Amino acid sequence: MSSLKGLVSVLLLILTTLFWGIPLIALTLVKLVTPGRRLRRLVLRGLNEVALNWVGSNLWWMRRWLRPRLDIHLPEGLSREQWWLVLSNHRSWTDIFLLFFALHRRIPMPHFFVKRQLIWIPIVGLAFWAMEFPMLRRLTREQRERHPQLARRDREATERMCRHARERPIAIYNFVEGTRFTPAKHAAQASPYRHLLRPRAGGIAQVLGLLGDRLGGILDVTLRYDNPRPTFWGYLCGQEGPVSLTARRLAVPHWMVEGDYHDDPDYKERFHSWLNALWQDKDASLSH
Repeated sequence: MSSLKGLVSVLLLILTTLFWGIPLIALTLVKLVTPGRRLRRLVLRGLNEVALNWVGSNLWWMRRWLRPRLDIHLPEGLSREQWWLVLSNHRSWTDIFLLFFALHRRIPMPHFFVKRQLIWIPIVGLAFWAMEFPMLRRLTREQRERHPQLARRDREATERMCRHARERPIAIYNFVEGTRFTPAKHAAQASPYRHLLRPRAGGIAQVLGLLGDRLGGILDVTLRYDNPRPTFWGYLCGQEGPVSLTARRLAVPHWMVEGDYHDDPDYKERFHSWLNALWQDKDASLSH
């Protein structure tokens, strides 16, 4: 029965994607032939609304069909008229929909740092490109050192998103660990945290340096699953146990918008200290 429920869930997800994919493709074609950034912003607004409706449609059937057991705690003062940076630990593809449950239409349209390979997913990859999500390569340290031009392209993609983001409020979501937590990855990294992988600082440091003066705040999200090995398939089958989502609002320190992560070693060290302290607090929270 659970597998049948999962197959129905996959079908519903495909149907909503196909339904909202029609206006998405149409607006993407319009955007391709629209001259000037000013007019393209109007098309982009339409694309954002299509994406929000896609999210809302999926949340509607998930609430009624999957009935996820969520315990959500959010800070006061969230607004769709402000810019936000959302940081979260990462356990499963389910995390994305849990964030949607908590923050959909409470803050602006979400923008994710996405792996470049995801552009090949039908419709979804087109949406990422049309809505100007930064497509990153997720390079290892060795790859960055061996191919610095690729790392530079990732930074340029983030800069382009932040430059365009100043035109309208958006929410930038970042799973700071860069990948889903598994015991094997935890061991391979020799992570100093019990429940988390090592955080990656470069992307969010760049966002805070370029966009920090616009941000209404940083939302530090902690996801806690009762199931020690959550999977998206288990969630679609309605088998996921209780999940707790707690978000706290952090102010952007003044020093973050005054430095350069890539060219200032002192700033880089200070930023790493701040992020590691944040991750230590999150790890302690998960231990409790």
